[in-house]
Amino acid sequence: MNEPTTASRARGLPPAVKKQTAWGRVWKPFWAVPAAWTIGALVVGVFLPQLEDALNVDIPYVFQGGPEGARGLLGTIATGMISMTSLVFSITMVILQLASSQFTPRVLGGFLESRVTQFTFGVFIASFVFALTVTRSVRGDYGDTSVFVPKTSVTVAFLLVLASVGFFLAFIHHITSSIQVSQVISRIGERTLSLAETLYAATDDDVPTTGPTWSPEPGTPRVPVGTEDRHGMITHVDYELLVKVATEHDVVVTIDREVGEFLAEGQHLFRVWGVEDLDEDTRKKLFRAVGLGHEREMQQDVGFGIRQLADIADRALSSGVNDPTTAVQVIDELHRVLRRLVQREAPSPYIADDQGQVRVIHRPQSIEGHLALAVDEIIHYGGDSLQVPRRLRAMLVDLQDVTRERYRTVIDDAIERLDRAVELEKPTPADEGIVDDHQAEARTA
Repeated sequence: MNEPTTASRARGLPPAVKKQTAWGRVWKPFWAVPAAWTIGALVVGVFLPQLEDALNVDIPYVFQGGPEGARGLLGTIATGMISMTSLVFSITMVILQLASSQFTPRVLGGFLESRVTQFTFGVFIASFVFALTVTRSVRGDYGDTSVFVPKTSVTVAFLLVLASVGFFLAFIHHITSSIQVSQVISRIGERTLSLAETLYAATDDDVPTTGPTWSPEPGTPRVPVGTEDRHGMITHVDYELLVKVATEHDVVVTIDREVGEFLAEGQHLFRVWGVEDLDEDTRKKLFRAVGLGHEREMQQDVGFGIRQLADIADRALSSGVNDPTTAVQVIDELHRVLRRLVQREAPSPYIADDQGQVRVIHRPQSIEGHLALAVDEIIHYGGDSLQVPRRLRAMLVDLQDVTRERYRTVIDDAIERLDRAVELEKPTPADEGIVDDHQAEARTA
């Protein structure tokens, strides 16, 4: 069943993608950074006053007021910071709504991943929590001899307010710049281009024509593997783990879905060749190598970046928005990405183990598919525009000059479709006559 090979192993290596670590998954949710700031503020707010009380050291340049002054300052800080947190939250919701309606809902992930926004929320909530926590450590009223004012802690609360002001200014600058259409398009294009350069080999030397391959012999048993309790978009695949599992069981695993496709409950994702049945533990190991999410991610999915750019162009060309200049900006960014892609080769679908035997066969996203995704919808929706067909044709002509021969047919077909779409939008002689009659009637009137 497994065919050993003496050819170069370069084509049999797993795709060179950066795997997400456990530490990275911890900090991925939007609430992770604010939660860390909140917990840190709570811990420091509890133990710092106790440390001050135990050391009883007079530190210069710290708060010098009494218990009532400390309570008043801390109360003002807590009230002000919770109000500012509500303001920042409201601004963020408005920005997300504007981005969703103006561009596409698929760009919201980029806004939520912003560390500036996360740290701003974190500092604001930490200031509020710290001020409340320190307030409980202030002792002493009028006539009370057991007076204790955590002067250093009150000063730290004031410094947190100053830090909050700085983060608020940074947040406003970040929001006002990141909502600009040119910034949104450029950010998506940069991430897409960076991922494309990682996944697709640059030269023929990087992709030898020889390498390990595999095809099942007649009668080879196979087991389809799906899941009954999970569904979602395929966000990433741990190819090294799949190779390890396949090697342990001396089988070949084929992945029948691309990264970025949707997997429904019960739909098979793998086929395991070489066995007639699989135990539940092995099935779980296979699915641990695949990430499923509610939406696509840019971890291994170049097509998602192109999808976002195409969606922005489609929205700009809709009758409700009618902004062809934005569509032209998208075409320019797609030009950057496609110009690199058409000079590269897609990775081999065959992944081998250390002995050169194929263990995993996957379905890499094709460059031909990226080309079609980038231009088909823009041709459909932008055929009646003046700017869009010209810029799109200029892009395709340039791609013809630099493309590998295997992609030339796709580009030629796109140019033909563009020419047909533009030709269909031209007014016929009968239409021109009707327009002339209407214009003559208008002049007579």
